[in-house]
Amino acid sequence: MSDEVPNLEEAEEATLEGDHPYRRGSARAALAHRDFRLVWSGSLASNIGTWMQNAALGALAYELTKSSSFVALLGFAQLGPLLALSLVGGLLADSIDRRTLLVLGQGEQMILSFVLAAVASQSNPSHAALFFCVLGIGIGNALSAPTLSAVLPQLVGMKDLPGAVSLQSVQLNLSRVIGPVIGGLLLPKIHAWGVFTLNGFTYLFAIATLLMVKIPRPYPDRSETGVRRVLGGFRVAREDKLVGRCLILITTFSFFCLPFIGLLPVIAGQNLNIDVTGFGYGFLFACFGTGAALGAVAVGTVLVPYSKAQVVRIGLPLFAVSLGVLALLRDPAPAYLVVFLVGLFYFATITSLSTVLQAHLDHVVRGRVMSLWIMGFGGTVPIGLLAGGWLADHTSVSTVLTVGAVMALVLAATIDLRERHNLAG
Repeated sequence: MSDEVPNLEEAEEATLEGDHPYRRGSARAALAHRDFRLVWSGSLASNIGTWMQNAALGALAYELTKSSSFVALLGFAQLGPLLALSLVGGLLADSIDRRTLLVLGQGEQMILSFVLAAVASQSNPSHAALFFCVLGIGIGNALSAPTLSAVLPQLVGMKDLPGAVSLQSVQLNLSRVIGPVIGGLLLPKIHAWGVFTLNGFTYLFAIATLLMVKIPRPYPDRSETGVRRVLGGFRVAREDKLVGRCLILITTFSFFCLPFIGLLPVIAGQNLNIDVTGFGYGFLFACFGTGAALGAVAVGTVLVPYSKAQVVRIGLPLFAVSLGVLALLRDPAPAYLVVFLVGLFYFATITSLSTVLQAHLDHVVRGRVMSLWIMGFGGTVPIGLLAGGWLADHTSVSTVLTVGAVMALVLAATIDLRERHNLAG
């Protein structure tokens, strides 16, 4: 393959397949790109399987130990690597063939899902074996996640990036809603090991679609070597104020504002008197997930003409108000609508913020900077959840929600995302 860097501007101006008059930057425009459509659908199938497995894994952990600490430990094994290894994943995304890296990552997670199924099928599964299987899956995800973020512009071009980011967020939330429902229905029939096995096969959809597309190789910046290359994302964040502000916002927001997601069972049980084993709690979670999915859809549809920085500026206070109202509620009836609005404003804001960052980045540093995004978004959440759980135990879960609402207002008032710089790189 030639070492000449492809003309990205020409690629962005290329006519969409079928010459459809889609608005540039919309979800429909992104789906008109064949390669993005394939990768998106394969990832959706794989992520549904992952959330099926997550639902069954939590149930199995609690059934084996009756310990919330062991359930939390397995959750940390799954998400903790995002905080520890995303930098390495970002370096890999900017250094080696991205399609190969994604296929290897999906393959590793598939194999370990089958191993997890074998461990879980035993009459008395080893707790240590369960932990290390989940940790291995988490490591595979952490090393490959920055690559998926880095290839989005290569699949659709910069002008259709907002629609692609929107659809990626929709996919994540649809899988969070669909996966646990399917997993919950199958769990009594095929048991946890059967759900884990089924999840293993869903990785084949992602692998097959990746093998059907062409993803240009990265063109590494040879001006940095060794540790300086690994930490290249930090250099960009320090030198480029917009990148730094985006990363500060997502990290602060994740730590202070998102513990409510993990604490939804506590909110339902303590504040709303909803049985967390019944339909009411499942419907509450579904309302949140549906709101989040629609918030992401909105970024690629009705919000296409609007500045994404302005969407973030407006979305943060709307999220704060809805989260504050949820903190005050003691009646379950209005809670379903309120938690829907929380999800709606939450993901419209985060999807717009991701679009602001992605549209600003140069392809040379994209993988390493997006690894910082993943650390700030995915890696910070379990730490914030631990802190939020401690605060809820010592005060109340309403206090945790109130702190999140106040911090969202502070972020809205202090973070300026207006672009005044050239592409970061």
